[in-house]
Amino acid sequence: MPEENKAEQTGSGMTDAQDKLQSSKTHARKAAEDLRSAAGDLKSAAGAMAGEYRGKAEQAWGEARGKAEQAWDDARDRARTFQEDAEQYVRENPTKAVFTALGIGFVLGLIFRR
Repeated sequence: MPEENKAEQTGSGMTDAQDKLQSSKTHARKAAEDLRSAAGDLKSAAGAMAGEYRGKAEQAWGEARGKAEQAWDDARDRARTFQEDAEQYVRENPTKAVFTALGIGFVLGLIFRR
């Protein structure tokens, strides 16, 4: 009779081991599915965050570009105004303009000669 108990215990021990193995497999599959799901959620969250930052960067770029264009337009207008004022001054005072240009040219020639 002790041998029968031993055989039953060995048989039930195998069944318990198989049940535990099956349970472990089930838990591992469940953990893998949870991990895949979490990775998918993380990927979609990262994509949404990247889209949000891309939108903010595009908006900042647009604002900076607008400011740069405005500054360029202002500088061009100032240069055009300066040119027009200089042309008008030369027409009104041709002698002064010629002597001023000669004086500036002479001074610059002395500076660059050194």
